[in-house]
Amino acid sequence: MKILAENRKASFDYEFLEKFEVGLSLVGQEVKSLRIRGGQLTGSYIMAKNDDKTGKPELFWIGGTITPYQGLNLHNKYDPKRDRKLLLHREQISYLISRIKERGLTLVPIMVYTKKHKIKLELALARGKKSHDKRESIKKKDIDRKIREELKARG
Repeated sequence: MKILAENRKASFDYEFLEKFEVGLSLVGQEVKSLRIRGGQLTGSYIMAKNDDKTGKPELFWIGGTITPYQGLNLHNKYDPKRDRKLLLHREQISYLISRIKERGLTLVPIMVYTKKHKIKLELALARGKKSHDKRESIKKKDIDRKIREELKARG
């Protein structure tokens, strides 16, 4: 597994309840760009939309940036922030949509990585943290860092 892009701030802003691995519908130049670490997850989110043809709900990754591949023809029109469809089973989509309709829950993209030559997106069903929860997270990180420094100093 090779991590291609990561949303580190998500764990600070959200409390993860469940994690899911989903596929991404990408074009060739996006795959090449992601493999050379041309992606960014900050500010992106997951949204449910109905399909125009069938009327069935689908999930989309919105706001994620995949920079254009450097070897790409400049005349080719490419939108680095386009909406990208998530590849899930119908039961998983209905489960996630029912959960995000609950008060205070959202789907947050955590990381993009490769798994057996396929590009996957890890997303989490999450609840936003309050400011006092964030302060506790900061305290815990400081204590862990001090413990590691102390152990390193002792040998």
